[in-house]
Amino acid sequence: MDKPYKIGIIGGTGKVGRHIATNAIQKGYKVRMLVRNPEKLLCKNDKIEIVEGQIQDIENIRELLKDCKIVINTFGQPTKEEPMYSKVTKNILEVMKDLNISRYIGVSGGSLTINDDKKSVLNRFGAKMFKLLFPKMMEDKKLEWEILFNNKHIHWTLIRLPFVKDSLKSNYIKESLTDMPGTKITNQDIATFIIDHIDNQKYIHKAPFISH
Repeated sequence: MDKPYKIGIIGGTGKVGRHIATNAIQKGYKVRMLVRNPEKLLCKNDKIEIVEGQIQDIENIRELLKDCKIVINTFGQPTKEEPMYSKVTKNILEVMKDLNISRYIGVSGGSLTINDDKKSVLNRFGAKMFKLLFPKMMEDKKLEWEILFNNKHIHWTLIRLPFVKDSLKSNYIKESLTDMPGTKITNQDIATFIIDHIDNQKYIHKAPFISH
């Protein structure tokens, strides 16, 4: 049965994004994706609307999100560029407010540590290593979290991920609000979890960890 609303996907050409688009169409949602290079699009489908443009351009974001009711952001940082997660997310939320869109689902890494986390010794060590190895990226990811946390008007969910396997296999998805329950997850299961939580209120204004 077709859903009455359209999903705007940012990062739809990535390993997770293309599964999200496919799953959303299978569930009856309408889908529009922002794509830098349409020729590289792997999940070609007549039911997917394409907006060609750059995520750095807020007007491209505005074109993507017009008449959408849901925003899913799996944007991946371009290599050799300064971290821009926080700027991209800030622009998305600004456009969402202008267009009166309330539901946002984004992804981050399990190394992101926030208040109320109760990470194991191993996971705390991993988070510190990420901070040492990728200081600019982790600082930007923390700023992205703060932008979301301080935005109470948008019904946002930020999903924190472990290592991602490129696989179509599905397994039981473990969830936690305080610590990463496992070490891996497939992009197929990430997509399934995201689509299943579009209308689910469980993690509104929260940042759950998910894994196998």
